[in-house]
Amino acid sequence: MAEQHAVASGHADSAAPEATLPDSHFKASFWTLTLGAIGVVYGDIGTSPLYAMRETVMAATGGHHGTPVPLTRELVISILSLLLWALILTVSVKYVFLLLRADNKGEGGSLTLVALAQRALGRRSLPVLMMGMAGAALFYGDAAITPAISVLSALEGLKLVAPSFESYVLPGALAILIALFAVQSRGTGKVAAFFGPLTLLWFITMAGLGLLHIADDWEVLLAFNPYYGVSFLVTHPGTAFAILGSVCLAVTGAEALYADLGHFGRNPIRVAWGTVVFPALALNYLGQGALVLSNPESITNPFFLLAPPWLLLPLVILATLATIVASQAVITGAYSLTRQAVQLGILPRLEVRFTSETHQGQIYLPRVNWLLLAAVVSLVLLFGSSSSLASAYGIAVFGTMVVTTLLACLVMSRSWGWGPLKTGLIMIPLLLIDLTFLSSNLVKLLDGGYVPLVIAGVFFVLMWTWVKGTRILFEKTRKIDVPFLELVQMLEKSPPHRVKGTAVFLTSDPDTAPAALLHNLKHNKVLHEKNVILTVNSEDVPRVEDEDRVAIEHVGDSFWRIRLSYGYMETPNIPRGLAILRKQGFKFDIMATSFFLSRRSIRPASQSGMPLWQDKLFIGLAKSASDATDFFQIPTGRVVEVGTQVTV
Repeated sequence: MAEQHAVASGHADSAAPEATLPDSHFKASFWTLTLGAIGVVYGDIGTSPLYAMRETVMAATGGHHGTPVPLTRELVISILSLLLWALILTVSVKYVFLLLRADNKGEGGSLTLVALAQRALGRRSLPVLMMGMAGAALFYGDAAITPAISVLSALEGLKLVAPSFESYVLPGALAILIALFAVQSRGTGKVAAFFGPLTLLWFITMAGLGLLHIADDWEVLLAFNPYYGVSFLVTHPGTAFAILGSVCLAVTGAEALYADLGHFGRNPIRVAWGTVVFPALALNYLGQGALVLSNPESITNPFFLLAPPWLLLPLVILATLATIVASQAVITGAYSLTRQAVQLGILPRLEVRFTSETHQGQIYLPRVNWLLLAAVVSLVLLFGSSSSLASAYGIAVFGTMVVTTLLACLVMSRSWGWGPLKTGLIMIPLLLIDLTFLSSNLVKLLDGGYVPLVIAGVFFVLMWTWVKGTRILFEKTRKIDVPFLELVQMLEKSPPHRVKGTAVFLTSDPDTAPAALLHNLKHNKVLHEKNVILTVNSEDVPRVEDEDRVAIEHVGDSFWRIRLSYGYMETPNIPRGLAILRKQGFKFDIMATSFFLSRRSIRPASQSGMPLWQDKLFIGLAKSASDATDFFQIPTGRVVEVGTQVTV
């Protein structure tokens, strides 16, 4: 098993300047990216009006976790105020204004923050890594719930078209979700071309429906005054947690803003939010509020009841398409996150398939896809409706947001030079909002809130087991390894028989002799003309330029130590990386080169640093790792595998 050894190195500005383009080219590219951002980045948050207003009012009037409050004018305006200010503070201020600045050479996301935080500290910090693992694990919980709740909430509009359609909602949702996951292997490129225009139509429709009803009661505009929201929380403390646990549904999907930074860039995401997304969401919520004030019975499904009867069926179809876009965004997000986790060494190697010849970011991970499908189908069957699933939604979302905010505080304080005081003054109020939303969702723990925690818990245990197990394995093998320089000196004094060609030995530690080299000398008693000790490093930057990709050191008569570096958004390609050496005078012919890999057979030790169950889990993860030949994209006909047995 040829492992990757992750190191933290390099220096990148936390906010890299954007490339300057000719005006006409810039305008075309900019507006294309903005349209794409509307489709992909805001697909999730754009479907929140389907259920956020309904669930918040039902939480207050139903008294799930507090004293029921009558459906009054004051209540509706207070709820609208909370929804609007959640969007303003959490999305506009925290994500759009602040966090989009915390990029790593243009890339965003919670694992990017881990890389930035570790660089700010100047070392690989275990607490920072564990926070990153927690954020990533919670994202998987979110990724399982988003497709289920989104598609269900859209199809539930069919019940308003005709009550007899109710029996088709569940099987219809399952059919759509299974089809969605089944086509992932074909790539998202063709589908993505429709995402922007389709979601733009969705936002325009939402804004139009809202405007149609705001005139029902102009007092809903008072909701922009934060006094109404705050005063309700103060005067009705018993209901406050139930209210906030549903208000947070309005900002689900905000993490996608930051995670998709590398795909669209900072400015297109900001412009899309300010000109299209926020106005459409605000108008729609205000319209729902005015409708509920004029017709309290409409609270059963205020979003779809905004539409006149003749528009209801087309709106259900459009909503279903919009939820598929939202689901697609979170599915591809899970692929990207997993790829980053593998490169950062917190998950074993997984098979990555590229679905586009031109866009490196369009990838497909079969195991992640089918695991997600199993989780989504299970959730749909277990909960059966979007209202039931709403209870399970918030914990994953705000758990991830709390982790993101904490990591951002570290980056702002150390990398940006803000210092603890300035960082605290700006970020502590935002962190308190996240913690308040998270704690209000914990009230719903037994109503389904345990689901994302269980999913996140499973992924966290897997990641922690992999990190801990690889560290123990590295330390154990290091004790019995032969220092590389000593071996070179021994071979110079007593040279073995030479054979033509180049031998490349992959290792995670360039200072010790690779096991495959020792076995080759022991059993074949030969040495190649050229011998390369190759280490593949994962850097804490998204991508590494070709001029910085390779480092070479000549050691002794026929040995070279070579380091190939890749960013956490890249997939290593060893032959292509070694081809760069030709420019540095090192002749490399793939057809005269043999790659020696050490495949380790791992057994649990009687005395281990982990419990037996964790030993067995680590061994299972190691066995499930994709083949190093495929992962490093080495031609299969040039590989020699040497087996060794180790205990962990």
